[in-house]
Amino acid sequence: MKTWDLILVGGGLANGLIAWRLKQRHPTLTILMLESGDAPGGNHTWSFHQGDLTPAQHSWLAPLVSHRWQGYDVHFPGLTRTLPHDYFTVTSERFAQAISALLQDHLLTNVTVSRITDREVALSDGRRFIAGAVIDGRGYRPSPHLSIGYQSFVGQEWRLAQPHGLARPILMDARVAQGAGYRFVYILPLSADRVLIEDTHYIDGAQLDASVARQHIADYARDQGWQLSELVREEQGSLPITLAGDNAAFWQALRRQPVSGLRAGLFHATTGYSLPLAVRLADRIANAPSLHQAALFDLIARFAGHHWQTQGYFRLLNRMLFLAGAPDQRWRVMQRFYQLDEQLIARFYAGQLQATDKLRILMGKPPVPVVGALKALLHTHHPLRAKK
Repeated sequence: MKTWDLILVGGGLANGLIAWRLKQRHPTLTILMLESGDAPGGNHTWSFHQGDLTPAQHSWLAPLVSHRWQGYDVHFPGLTRTLPHDYFTVTSERFAQAISALLQDHLLTNVTVSRITDREVALSDGRRFIAGAVIDGRGYRPSPHLSIGYQSFVGQEWRLAQPHGLARPILMDARVAQGAGYRFVYILPLSADRVLIEDTHYIDGAQLDASVARQHIADYARDQGWQLSELVREEQGSLPITLAGDNAAFWQALRRQPVSGLRAGLFHATTGYSLPLAVRLADRIANAPSLHQAALFDLIARFAGHHWQTQGYFRLLNRMLFLAGAPDQRWRVMQRFYQLDEQLIARFYAGQLQATDKLRILMGKPPVPVVGALKALLHTHHPLRAKK
């Protein structure tokens, strides 16, 4: 039986970038990817900011980038603002084309994994594969060791009857009816007459009524004066938003199985953005002296442990957002945040806040009830949230 250098279970963003970067650095490595769907990448849109990556990382990722815009807008009931930093998007279509061409017949799609260990994978059809290491990148898996909320969304890509007139993305338009959580509409202008409209909610549970979200999208388009002509595609998702947890117990439960992406907790705790961390992990793995299972698990666990430590402040902000005030008033927290210095906002998205930034964010009267804010500061774990 052939022994592979590395097997990647799941063809999502994190595993795809690991394969992409390893093949750039070490073309002779034998890498096998196993994907349950028709193609790697699924049906997703991944975005990131200019400051999220280093110039070198921008360079090696560039072939996968589908769109780039100069700046983006945010809208709130009491604030409209344009931020100057460039914004980028990777579409699953571009991603699938690139990863499929890279791996060719070393990519197996429409397969079902029946068993996985740190060095072996068995499929439901009886085939077995062995490698120096196996990385499980099959997406987020709920854990009793994490207390979370969700960023749940339905996005639709539409071709319009006339040009939409947008020059750049709208990352948040919160001038919409709220409800059981912070709600906003996210807009990506993909061409002059094609646009992605996403109805997004920061809510306690992962489930979002898709039919209601679709109606929200239709209502928003009508209010903008856009005539929806052709539905190109639809995507749905629920990104975990971490409030608190026990990271040591989370990793102990993995029993030294290397993992990646959301499965490894590698996402921005507040925004849910995962591409920057997937890029950084891919760089770490590509520069590693060994891809053996033990070394690879230790590398990923150290990387994720450092990320957990740096995200403590963001988890505090999440508790302020989810626990401190009424759900339909959560938008006030975000409106206040977007009044801050543009460089601070860029560092926030990059997860690289300075000590003065952290003080500045919390200065002044909180946009939530004081008692609720104090409870959020002291909150460490809510067992009910882990079961959502």
